[in-house]
Amino acid sequence: MKFKHKLTVLIGASIILLSSACESFLDVNENPNNPEDAPVSGLLTNSTLETARNFYRAGSATSNYVQYLASPNPASSSDTMDPVDFSSTWFNLYNVMTDLTVIIDKSTESGANHYLGVAQILMALNLGMTVDFFGDIPYSEGFDFETVTPAYDDDQELYGQVLGLLDQGIANLKLETTRTIGEDDFIFQGDIAKWEKFAYTLKARYLIHTQSYSEALTALDNGFESNGDDAKVFFFEQAFNPWAQVAIDNSNLLLGGWISEQFIQALDGTSYPVEDPRLPLMVGTTSAGEFVGTVNGAGRGNAPESGARSTLIPGQYYTSTTSPILIATYAELKFIEAEAALPTDKNRAYAAYLAGIKAHMDMFTYEEEEDQADYELAKAAYLAAPSVAVGADALTLDLIMKEKYVALFLHPETWNDARRFDYGYKDMSLPANLNPNLNGEYIRRLAYPDSEVSRNGANVPQVTLLDRIWWDQ
Repeated sequence: MKFKHKLTVLIGASIILLSSACESFLDVNENPNNPEDAPVSGLLTNSTLETARNFYRAGSATSNYVQYLASPNPASSSDTMDPVDFSSTWFNLYNVMTDLTVIIDKSTESGANHYLGVAQILMALNLGMTVDFFGDIPYSEGFDFETVTPAYDDDQELYGQVLGLLDQGIANLKLETTRTIGEDDFIFQGDIAKWEKFAYTLKARYLIHTQSYSEALTALDNGFESNGDDAKVFFFEQAFNPWAQVAIDNSNLLLGGWISEQFIQALDGTSYPVEDPRLPLMVGTTSAGEFVGTVNGAGRGNAPESGARSTLIPGQYYTSTTSPILIATYAELKFIEAEAALPTDKNRAYAAYLAGIKAHMDMFTYEEEEDQADYELAKAAYLAAPSVAVGADALTLDLIMKEKYVALFLHPETWNDARRFDYGYKDMSLPANLNPNLNGEYIRRLAYPDSEVSRNGANVPQVTLLDRIWWDQ
């Protein structure tokens, strides 16, 4: 496994490719004769950008499993939960963590505590995502020059590392620093108060995985306070939002981004009594103006390549070329609060549930005033619908998870939710042509990538796609 610091040379090359669009972000040397600080700033730029791209990569890997998307081709491995080689996803996660290791080392040496704190938070995020997908992974021996075949660390112990990194990051953000972060940070542009809220929000995310409800509530009390705190990275015309590229490619008949029947029916009034006004702002219609999904595993059948099924289309909230990739949101935090409070404080849970729906709805706007006015009325009607506004006493985990499912569209956290929830979304069913090795059950983990098996096979754990990671027991 070649996770060495020399990978930063390759990363530097990728930054140069973006220079026309983000020159001001990369001009970090006030004194070109004193370059020793440049790697920290430049590497943070790349780490924040590539962390966002990792969320796209992870969402792309899992969106078929949770039936946001469906393949137009029958028995596609992404739909049928066959083993898939995610070597590039693995590489990109480790690539970012390698850069973050450099930032942590250099910032510790120089007293750049804000860079240190941010790097620790980003390390926790990328490490946590890798553990959630694969379980045991190399970490303690993964980022030094001692071995090219690092040992695998226990996934439960690594979760302790994730939470510890977040606590360390929060502590370091509170300290004086020898240099401040600015526009070399694509997520918050150096706003340290937002980084601290982000860290607490991530703590709540990881604690909810383990049903540590009281600890999650304590963490989220210090987390995001509005949509204005959301952790996201905006893209630009010279470097598209990758979901926009999927939509553009599909419109050019490079098929992808087809919407699952499950997602359509969760919002169009089929699975639930009320139509969701967000649906036309999230996905496209058929040429007849209807929302028609594709059955996972079955493919498009006799349908043509375009016009007969709903797909991601260019220019919407998730698919504009300049749209942000969402890493963590206030809406997500409110649904975490609703779940965590439900067993002990139904009034708090209900208020958080409604706030989460509204927060996600508020992300969407229409350009025309008349359309926006109609949307505001539709939002109010949805929030007041008897099947949504059920009251505190009637609130259930099913309703919370359904609304979180909508609010985290295309986000990889939904796969964590689906496994914790035992894929219990209303009307969700196993895909057609399911991988027979799953014995009629849903996938529980990703297979270790081929690249890792070939490089470090003696240490790679022997697992199946049904073996659960530690918090999914």
